[in-house]
Parts: sequence; structure tokens; C-alpha cells
Amino acid sequence: MEVESLKNYFGPLLTAMVTPFDEEDGKIDLNRAIQLIKKLKKESSDGVVLSGTTGESPTLTKDEKLSLFEKAARETDGIDIIAGTGSNSTNESIEFTKEAEKTGVNGIMLVVPYYNKPSQQGLYEHFKRIANNTSLPIIVYNVPGRTGIGLSIETTAHLSKIDNIVALKDSTKDIEYALSVCNNVSEEFAVYSGDDAMTLPLISIGGYGVISVASHLVGDKLKEIIKGFNHGNREEAITNFRRLYPLFKAMFLETNPVPVKEALNMINVKVGKPRLPLIEMHDDNKNKLFQILSEYKLIN
Repeated sequence: MEVESLKNYFGPLLTAMVTPFDEEDGKIDLNRAIQLIKKLKKESSDGVVLSGTTGESPTLTKDEKLSLFEKAARETDGIDIIAGTGSNSTNESIEFTKEAEKTGVNGIMLVVPYYNKPSQQGLYEHFKRIANNTSLPIIVYNVPGRTGIGLSIETTAHLSKIDNIVALKDSTKDIEYALSVCNNVSEEFAVYSGDDAMTLPLISIGGYGVISVASHLVGDKLKEIIKGFNHGNREEAITNFRRLYPLFKAMFLETNPVPVKEALNMINVKVGKPRLPLIEMHDDNKNKLFQILSEYKLIN
């Protein structure tokens, strides 16, 4: 499947962005958020997803999220701003999506409802109802390890027929699931890997790109790998991808986004600590992370 034939709303490299917090009082640091978005744009990210898993959405207030969306949409350009507005309440997700749309963001991401474990028909109706209440393009986020339930292949295929549901973020780490999804959706529907380590395997079977954590650190390299693979330089892309694999795994030495926040602070991109109930990395893992960043020459 040629990348050029896809009619996607967003580019192939999106960053699931951390939310910077002030080091003193733990409040959201909007100015640092804007600086980080500009850094990510410079390093080849086509867009950023705000208030997702990596952005610590469960501990952000509604007002904090809207302030972040509004400032990002107003003060950045040339990079898509995608707002995480999903929850396990359909009505709340609809209302929040409407408010997010008013801030000027370019799209939204909706996580599979967590905790209440709806049926597949319930999942379909949830996403369809939200899609009917916004004009923005939607990425559906399937992450059963976090939500306790996942989208079936059939439900994903049905959702892909809704005009403004344009993409799936697949965090199942199940290549057979991803292949079946790619076989059952149109070429206009983008399937993103939700795991850096699955990026190239997914692209090789018809996926489009990645919603990345590691792009906070190696965005340029990831973009080169995706472009290279899609334009025939496959051996080089595979070699470079394999070289980055230890870094991908290091981003999950502890619960995401604890390691990537620690890594950014280590390279002097200050984003503060995670919010409780997440805590800073254990010292042993900090040492491992520092060593890995040093090996990739990311520590100045």
C-alpha cells in the first residue's frame, strides 16, 4: 500500500506528548508545553497528541486540558494538535469534545472506554455518537492493557466507515490483529502503531505510522526510518530501527510516562515530575536509563 495513495488527515509521525509540570508546585507549565511542541516539530513530528496516556490525562483537570489545547492551537503552527477527549462516559466525552473543538485543535483522539467494559455494540455506539457531534477527524485509541477491554476487528472495520473516524492507534502489540484490521479497512483509514517497537512490523503489513513516545528523543531518526522503508530503502530502515530498539524498551522500564519524563529532564528538557499516583523512577532504573541515553549520545 503506497503511502502517497492514503488520504490521511495527519502525518505518519505523531508524538504522544508528555505534559510538563512546574518543578516547584506541580502545576501544568503551559509555556514549557509550547516549547516542547516546537522542539518536536523541529525534530520531524507531524503532530502531537495532548492529554493522552503519556500526557497523564487521568490526573489533568478539565480546565487544565482545555487551557493546554487552546494555547497549543493558538501559539503553534505547522504541526497538528490532537486533543485527547475520550473517557468512559459517552455524554461527558461528547461535551468535552465540543469544548475542545472550540479551542482550534486539528483533531481528537478517543480512548476505548475503560473500567465499565461495554459490549462491542456499546463501543460502536459510543464512538459513533461522539463522531456525530463533532466535525473534527477522530483517532480511535485501542489499548486493552490500560482499559480492560479492546476493539474487535469487526468493530474497528465498522467504525472505519464513519466519515470522520479516520485512524486507529493500535496498542495491542498483536501483529495478527493489526494485519486483520489493515485487511478490513479502506486505504483512506490510517492504522498507527501505539508502540514504538511495533512501528516497522506494522508498517510492513499496511500500517501508516506511529504515535510515538521515543520521538521525544529521536524523532528525526524515526521519521527517516518510516520514509526510508516506504521508499525502498528497507534494509537500511530495518538496520536503523533495530539500533533504536533498546531505547524503545527503555521508555518502558517503568510505567509510561515515568521514563520518558526522566529522560527529557536528563537531556535538559525540563518537564517536571509525574503526578501522583505516579512517582519518579527508582534509582536503579534511572542509572540504566542514563546509561542508555549516553550510549545514544543524547546526554550533552
